[in-house]
Amino acid sequence: MIIRSLLAGTALSLSFAASANAQVTINWWHAMGGELGELLEEVAEGFNESQSDYEVVPNFRGTYAETMTGAIAAFRANEQPHVLQVFEVGTGTMMAAEGAIYPIYQLMEDFDVPFDPEAYLPAVVGYYTDPDGNMLSFPFNSSTPIMYYNKDMFEEAGLDPESPPETWAEMEEYSREIVESGAAPCGFTTSWPSWVMLENFSAWHNLPLGTQANGFGGFDTEFTFNNEHVARHWDNLADWQEDDIFRWGGPNTGADAFPAFYAGECAMVFGSSASRAGVLSNTDFSVGYGFQPYYDDIEGAPQNSIIGGATLWVLTGHSDEEYAGIARFFEYLSEPEVQAFWHQETGYLPITQASYELSAEEGYYDENPGADTSIKQMTLNEPTENSRGLRFGNFVQIRDIISEEMEAVMSGSKSGEEATEDAVSRGNALLREFEASMN
Repeated sequence: MIIRSLLAGTALSLSFAASANAQVTINWWHAMGGELGELLEEVAEGFNESQSDYEVVPNFRGTYAETMTGAIAAFRANEQPHVLQVFEVGTGTMMAAEGAIYPIYQLMEDFDVPFDPEAYLPAVVGYYTDPDGNMLSFPFNSSTPIMYYNKDMFEEAGLDPESPPETWAEMEEYSREIVESGAAPCGFTTSWPSWVMLENFSAWHNLPLGTQANGFGGFDTEFTFNNEHVARHWDNLADWQEDDIFRWGGPNTGADAFPAFYAGECAMVFGSSASRAGVLSNTDFSVGYGFQPYYDDIEGAPQNSIIGGATLWVLTGHSDEEYAGIARFFEYLSEPEVQAFWHQETGYLPITQASYELSAEEGYYDENPGADTSIKQMTLNEPTENSRGLRFGNFVQIRDIISEEMEAVMSGSKSGEEATEDAVSRGNALLREFEASMN
């Protein structure tokens, strides 16, 4: 297997003795299907074969939301897994679940396993730390949305296939030329509309989503994204939809977006950098990679994008023997060879500086132009309070609300201004519910 060959000769010090009678089982609930799920299982198998004391058993539990909901129910029944993969918008909820989580920094310290937060990329670490800078969960799969585009369609439309659009004005211009030339019936589409067209749109333009540094400063935060820039953008998407420049890929995950790109119906698609594996396996045309566009009349743009993906949380209620194995598993996941494999095969960000440097030394970025697009976009500028990320309670449900309001604009039943006002009002009501539950 690929990861086995990468780790040939790498000796992991497993000094904490497990039971002499049998391997200690560590149950890992995750939300990765398809190609990503296969790669995840390969990572787990690599750890299992690197030592004989512990066995990590991955268990696919559906979508991120389904996995998180299932774990909550399992915890109440005292049947919780050891390790739980939770997407980034669940961070605030997990942080508030005192007594249910075993913070990573404490776990590694308790079992005397080397763990240096400074070895991890700052843009990743900052998202998952408490106010004192302590790391609460392990950043397993971090991504950011980028642009994928069909180079063949660009050439057919008379566009430079090596120069993707940089601004939204160029995005409109390029898309119009693609449609009018007959190269494709649609210019662009997007998956995860809230993540791409609000959360990252705001960070990319250095605009706040809410008060209290987007929720990092406390639970008494309020949404403030009902501004003219977001409203204008949503209105533009609706207008462009009428001219086939843009195609709505659906609410929530935007499930129709990538299939439209694969089928040659849309020349460009916005999605997770971790979609790279799926894109390469589902296309027979030349694929290009680009940053998210920006409005050049908004001061401070482009700033930096924010991460998505998920981290691994450790749940309470298990034995010291099992926690020792989890600590060793996280040590293994931090190995440069493991991280380089995961990054190169999936498109997720390398979470450590060492794994990024190893990938560069191996010539990965030279051989795969565009593979470092996500890293460059994430590190374009030093993060601000508006572009560090977000930490809102109940954000899983709030993201659904945002998606609903965006869809109302796309259907013509609301203007961008009306939809952003309603999304903020509805979202703030859920923030107050979450805040009340913390008291």
